[in-house]
Amino acid sequence: MTISIPTKVGFGTAPLGNMYRNIPEQEAIDTVEAAWQQGIRYFDAAPLYGAGLAELRLGEALQHHPRDAYVLSTKVGRLILDEVEDTTRRDLGEKGGLFEHGLPNKIVYDYSADGTLRAIEASLKRLKTDRLDIVWIHDPARDFHGDAWKDVLHGAMTGAAAALTRLREEGVIKAWGLGVNRVEPCVMALREADPDGFLIAGRYTLLDHAEALQELMPMSLDRGARIVVGGPYNSGILAGGEHYEYQKATPEILARVESLRALCTEFGVDIRAAALQFSLAHPAVAAVIPGASRPSRIAENLALAEATIPSAFWRELRKRGLVSPGAPLPGGA
Repeated sequence: MTISIPTKVGFGTAPLGNMYRNIPEQEAIDTVEAAWQQGIRYFDAAPLYGAGLAELRLGEALQHHPRDAYVLSTKVGRLILDEVEDTTRRDLGEKGGLFEHGLPNKIVYDYSADGTLRAIEASLKRLKTDRLDIVWIHDPARDFHGDAWKDVLHGAMTGAAAALTRLREEGVIKAWGLGVNRVEPCVMALREADPDGFLIAGRYTLLDHAEALQELMPMSLDRGARIVVGGPYNSGILAGGEHYEYQKATPEILARVESLRALCTEFGVDIRAAALQFSLAHPAVAAVIPGASRPSRIAENLALAEATIPSAFWRELRKRGLVSPGAPLPGGA
C-alpha cells in the first residue's frame, strides 16, 4: 500500500502532550476541533507525547467525528506503563525535559514485535478508535553512542517492522514507516525493509534539507514512499522562537535564520509561509504537520501554506545560496 493523506497540512499533536508548557485541557480539545473545522483531516500522535496525554486528548476531541473522514497515525517503540516516575528526570535523550508537564507514567523502549502489538492496542484505547491508518516506528535511531543506533534500528526492522508489515498485509493498517529526526535511518530502512514512507522531523525544511536531498528524497520517489514533514519550523526557530532541535539555537543557526529572515523582509514574505511552502514543494512530500497548542494557530498555518509568495523571492533564495541547488521550489522557480 502507499501513504495517502487528504490534506497537505496536517496536525501534529506533540504540543497536546504539554510540550514546553502545561496546556489547559479545554484549550487542547478546542485546538483539535479548530483543526477539524478548518478542514484538516490528518492527525498524528505518539505515546511519547506527554506519556499518552496527547493521544488521550486527541481521542476525546475526535470521537464525535466520523472515523472514515480522516487519516490517523501514531507511533510504536515506546510503551506507557502504569508505574509513575519523576517527569523531570526522564531520559528522553536530546528531547530532554520536553514533556516534563505531561503525565507521570513511566515510558520504556520496546521495538519488539510483541511490544509493537501491545503499543498499538494501548494507543487504540487512548485514541478511542478501532483502527489506525499509518503507524510510525518512533525514534529507533535515537542518540546512542557511536554506531550503536544501527543495532537498535536493525532490531526494530526485525521486530516492529516485521509486525507492521504483517498488519499491513492483513489490512489492519494501511501503511507503516519510521518517525525520526535523522535521515540515515530512513535510507537504511529502505534498504532493509519495505516501508511506505517516513515522518521526518526537521530534516526537510527551509533551514535544513541538504542531507535529505542526497539520497532519501530520490530513493523515496523511486520506491513510491511518501514523506510527511514534521517540525517544518525546526522546533520554532523559523517561527520566531528560540529553539532548534529542542535546544536553544546556536549562534551559527541564528545567523543562518537571520539571512533567511532578511530576504523574507526584503520581499515582504512571512518566513513561516516560506518554510511551509518550501517543504511542500518536493514531489515526495505528502504533507507537513506543524504543531499547534492554541486554536488560533490552526487558521494561521493554513493561511501561511496558501499565502502568495513571488517567484522572484524563490529565485533570489537560490541565487544567494540559501537553499541547496537541487531543492525543488514552489512554482518551479
